[in-house]
Order: sequence, then C-alpha cells, then structure tokens
Amino acid sequence: MKILEMIVMNEVIGIIIAAILCWLNFVIVDTYFGLPEQPGVRGASIIGKDVEKRGGDIAGGFFQGNILCSPDASAGTLLASIGYLLLGIPGGIIAAFLVFIGNRLCADPGYAGTCGSLTATAIIFLTSFIGLTPEMFIVGMVIAIFTIMGISQTGASKVLGNIAKKFNRHARE
Repeated sequence: MKILEMIVMNEVIGIIIAAILCWLNFVIVDTYFGLPEQPGVRGASIIGKDVEKRGGDIAGGFFQGNILCSPDASAGTLLASIGYLLLGIPGGIIAAFLVFIGNRLCADPGYAGTCGSLTATAIIFLTSFIGLTPEMFIVGMVIAIFTIMGISQTGASKVLGNIAKKFNRHARE
C-alpha cells in the first residue's frame, strides 16, 4: 500500500509542477506577444469590455478574450502536450504548425500560440528527465486554463492586468 501511495503522491506533485509550468509558459508568452494590450480579434474586444464592466481589468479582459477567441499560447501549450504524448517532439512541432494555421484562419496576426507550442514542447522534453510526463502537462494545462477562465474572470483579469503592467503591455485604451 505504501508504494501505491508514493506513486499517487508523485503524480499529484508532478501535476502541480506541470500546472505551474504551463501557467507560467502561456501567461508569459501571451503577455510578451501583447495579448493584454489590445484585442487581436473582434470577440476579444467584447469579452475585455464586458470583464471591465464587471469590475475587472481591461488588459486582463483582452488577454482572456484573446485566448478564448483564437489559438494563443494556452491552446498551443495544451496541443503541444497532446502532440508530445502521441508522437514525442515531432508531435509538439506538428501542434505548433496546427496552431499557426488556426491563427491564420482566425485572422489573428500574432504568433503567441505557435511560440507557446514550441516552448511547451521544450519544457516537456526537459522536464521528462526529472519524471514529468506529457499526461501531467495535459492535466496541468487544463488546471492552468481553469485558473484564468473558470474561477473568477474579474479576479483573474486583475492578476493578468498586473502582470501586463510589469511587462509594459497594459491596454492603451
């Protein structure tokens, strides 16, 4: 029974570490590429302004709108995790290509999703040496997205807005 408990605990710790790495990857990449500054697609503008009306930060709202309406680094990180699980490093690269195509279909001029896929692939590869698995990153990315979109949209928008200010990427509206 002790062995089973150790295995479960190691998986839980691995998922927590993967969730933190996924969150950092997609928030840093998306912020660097300017998602909080302005809406990249029309739906992002509507979401950003709605979040602001409910007491949230406009930059965080634009960030949330952009990740909801177009495949940015959050989608890239999740797809890279799935691609890596299926095919290893080539799967992560294929995911980056698919996200790139998705951005073009959404008329999104950015490259955050493509970059997020590639950085996620590198992170998964590097952390595989300490025992983290692609499955942990899939679950971790779902948790990371839930913290941004599912718990409190206005609260998360304020956190994202503060991060945007630190990166000098806050909305200019």
